[in-house]
Amino acid sequence: MPPEGVPWQPHDSILRFEEIELIVQAAARLGISKIRLTGGEPLVRPGVVNLVRMIAAVPGVDDLALTTNGTLLPEYATQLAEAGLKRVNVSLDTLRPERFRRITRRGDLEDVFRGLDAAYAAGLCPVKINTVVVRGLNDDEVIDIARKTVEPGWHVRFIEMMPVGSCSLSHENWRDQVVTAHEIRKAIEASLGPLLPAKIYPANGPARYFRLPDAKGTIGFITPISDHFCYSCNRLRLTSDGQLRPCLLSDQEVDLRKHLRQGVGIPEIMDILEQTIKHKPRAHNLDQCNEATKRTMSKIGG
Repeated sequence: MPPEGVPWQPHDSILRFEEIELIVQAAARLGISKIRLTGGEPLVRPGVVNLVRMIAAVPGVDDLALTTNGTLLPEYATQLAEAGLKRVNVSLDTLRPERFRRITRRGDLEDVFRGLDAAYAAGLCPVKINTVVVRGLNDDEVIDIARKTVEPGWHVRFIEMMPVGSCSLSHENWRDQVVTAHEIRKAIEASLGPLLPAKIYPANGPARYFRLPDAKGTIGFITPISDHFCYSCNRLRLTSDGQLRPCLLSDQEVDLRKHLRQGVGIPEIMDILEQTIKHKPRAHNLDQCNEATKRTMSKIGG
């Protein structure tokens, strides 16, 4: 979230659960079987357990996951699992309490650790840890975080920083902050040993997975900057206010909320989804300094 916050969204501008369910039904009929709830922080939405239950009941949805900061998992993990959630990703960019408070501006690292314990206890596995590595912010912790895959056996994914909603940053500035997966891997291998190819289920996303010798967990790398995977991207993003985005790193959007509130049904939504998929960009244009600037990541659901 930006330090100054984001404009408050009126309740009526946010998709109702029934509208989200209708879109998921249309997507499932097209063969989309994997749904992920993200944010912002999805667990602050009232009734989120009911939303999980509604989506999990849609025929054709066989993988329902959630990305969270983890702090509310002690309260919700068991309910979410019982409602049909399969697994969680937990965003965690540091292992240092003081640095965690600086990054989150209000958080307590121990709350995240309690959330991880709750997720494991509820069977929301594999629990994956998402770490965005930023030069000068947390790149000095890569080794410590990678070591967590040995004990206690975390599944860690290192993600290159993406310039989304960062219009104040010049092309050179954001490039300076990116730590490439090649750099991260080189540092890990120099300190902890060779990384061996590994598989993790389910693993139909953009990460490439490896494992340290004798590690119970895995290390994944997501490389949207140094080695983009646009050619194999199979994802669409639906924002909380009903905008369908074919690419995270583009401002292109389709207003599904407008169509829903004009009374369209599943066949029409299916057609909109198909047309949006056909118009997915061939690749992002970050090399030309064309970045998504209209929304911050917290408003996209990246």
